[in-house]
Amino acid sequence: MSHVLETAFTRHVGIEVPLICGATYPCSNPELVAAVSAAGGIGIIQPIAMRFVHGHELRAGIRLIRSMTDKPVGFNALIEASSKIYLERMRAWVDVALEEGVRFFVTALGNPRWVVDKVHAVGGVVYHDVTNRKWADKALDGGVDGLICVNARAGGHSGESDPRRLIDDLGDLGVPLVCAGGIGDEAAFADVLEQGYAAAQLGTRFIASEECLAHADYKGAILTAKEQDIVHTLRPSGVPVAVINTPHVQRTGTDAGWLGRRMLRHRRFKHWARSYYSLRSVWQLKRASLEGSRYQDFFQAGMSVDTIDKIEPAGEIVRSFGEAARARLASSADSP
Repeated sequence: MSHVLETAFTRHVGIEVPLICGATYPCSNPELVAAVSAAGGIGIIQPIAMRFVHGHELRAGIRLIRSMTDKPVGFNALIEASSKIYLERMRAWVDVALEEGVRFFVTALGNPRWVVDKVHAVGGVVYHDVTNRKWADKALDGGVDGLICVNARAGGHSGESDPRRLIDDLGDLGVPLVCAGGIGDEAAFADVLEQGYAAAQLGTRFIASEECLAHADYKGAILTAKEQDIVHTLRPSGVPVAVINTPHVQRTGTDAGWLGRRMLRHRRFKHWARSYYSLRSVWQLKRASLEGSRYQDFFQAGMSVDTIDKIEPAGEIVRSFGEAARARLASSADSP
């Protein structure tokens, strides 16, 4: 008997495997997005990486992806509103994505209502990144269709709770929940689906894929790192970011520095400080990803590094994760 991995998420998005290749700056290149979607998962377009790292105007980049697959792809909309110029650019990018047929959107860092209204008007769905009940309630007030539950094991801007605690806290909200963080192998993927999550979002695992254009040093650091090598630093963005504890991180430390700490706590200056750190982060992370150890800086990664030991094609990752989850489902169904 064949077991289909159908969940509320796969029905929402129209895919076969409930697996998201999470948007990562600067690693979400078009080839990676397309490979994940073509294999039955869903790749997410990161517009800043598309334009400023990989050199494609958004519309051209989406059409490049479409030349490689006609399967659904998603779009990452960071909607933090401290910069009017940035917000206007994001609004334009969302319009372009909708015009090009994208119907799944992941929002973060702001009120998603304006994205929800645009996307729902054409029959699409919006999921929002959350780390706890407070932000989940706010996202649902904004009209989102599901939640990306970012846990403490995630890379980049991680959450505060473990995956089980998150689903216990949010499981009564009546929308599909996606587990984000700490999923590096097939067993972990099957585990979160068994826990009741409707899908899983992977970032670090797909950086260590053949299609990802990250530098070989970055991928190598993921393969050799262990869970205890993941630390949180304030230096790239002014808020805690999970990175590999490289010699550079050990040398420079993980604090924002005296002046940075003061500005980040100041009522009037904190937005300026965050903008400064964000701009610096964009530059640093881009150079680290593309130049590797020649420019020793920050390699974002989550605790899933513990179970990642080889570089594989992105499509093979999707297929092997799907097969493992189906086998687990079959085993559960056959148990007395």
